[in-house]
Amino acid sequence: MSLFKYKAIHKETDKHVVGMVDAASEAEAVKALQERNYEILFLSEERGSSIDQFLFKLTRIKNKDIVIFARQFSVLISASVTLVNSLKILVDQIENVRFKSIIQSMANDVDAGMKLSDALAKHPTVFSKFFINVVRSGESSGKLDEVLEYLADELEKDYDMTAKIKGAMIYPAFVLTGLVFVGIFMMVVIVPKLTGMLLETGGELPVATKILIAVSDFFVGFWWLVVLGLVGAVIGFKIFYKSSSGKKIVDTLVLKLPVFGHLLHLIYLVRFARSMNTLLVGGVNITDGLKIVAEVVDNAVYKEIITEARTEVEEGNNISDAFLNRKEIPAMVSQMLKVGEKTGRLDQVLTRITEFYSREIANIVANLMTLMEPIIMIIMGIGVGLMVAAIIMPMYQMSANL
Repeated sequence: MSLFKYKAIHKETDKHVVGMVDAASEAEAVKALQERNYEILFLSEERGSSIDQFLFKLTRIKNKDIVIFARQFSVLISASVTLVNSLKILVDQIENVRFKSIIQSMANDVDAGMKLSDALAKHPTVFSKFFINVVRSGESSGKLDEVLEYLADELEKDYDMTAKIKGAMIYPAFVLTGLVFVGIFMMVVIVPKLTGMLLETGGELPVATKILIAVSDFFVGFWWLVVLGLVGAVIGFKIFYKSSSGKKIVDTLVLKLPVFGHLLHLIYLVRFARSMNTLLVGGVNITDGLKIVAEVVDNAVYKEIITEARTEVEEGNNISDAFLNRKEIPAMVSQMLKVGEKTGRLDQVLTRITEFYSREIANIVANLMTLMEPIIMIIMGIGVGLMVAAIIMPMYQMSANL
């Protein structure tokens, strides 16, 4: 794929547009522009180095970038700035070069007469179906400014929750990673020198010491096999997880993990409630909303539950009926949804569910951060104690026999 810079005229509006298009060849670029109803005036492949183009394509657009874009965009629209001008202003504000290029392309498309939701839909790897459908509903209802502001609020809340959970995991992940590297260094460099002296004595070594020597010898002699095994395990897991059956097995198992399984249950419940509420407020009907949310939760078990709920709704039943007999859904949630459906205040009930479980998630994360430090210290103590015992015990026996 290569980047092509173009100048063109939109055939319906006669407006001039300038932008970049990513295509495999010049012919593909021409085809892509013609599909947009453009009359091409100028088309040229960007002659930056292949490394620059490769780095451009590798540039990752983070969730934070989307959240900031949504907030700034909603502020500009609320201030009565036109869509095109808002997008052009944001192009200057965005630092991520790839995201900047996408927003510039969107500005050109909207300026040429395309709907904002259609311009967003051209970039499905950046903007989710959830984001696109909320915007589309705002366009249909004529309340795009209100919908964008609400969408920005909900995206920020979801990002804050995710950021807190990731932040809580940084410390234990860093410590455990450090322990792994220190352990490997000990096995490859330190332990062989110490155990070499013990082997020279010719005495009978304890079982713990023999195991330590065997592990150390394996790391020294077959380190390449360890590396290949790890790489193979990671690749194999990714392939397995991408399959529908593999994803369901993994997603089911993680929900059964002690402590973390309960936390994940709450996260998926909040994600469902918050996303569904945002879609309903934006004007998306319940069946379409459930279809979109099933993808948003990103868990095979909850996707199945939500898909069943959508089938129930299509048959004239309620969401709560599908949730009632599922052990993954707390009875309180099913009852609250039933009340919301009867009173016609489902969006308000979803807001209450989101707020309640968000607070519970915050409390669990805070407790985890408090408990992690002593747990890690215990793990470190056990590891160091076993290694020291395996080396000190035979040395103590040697000195006792002298």
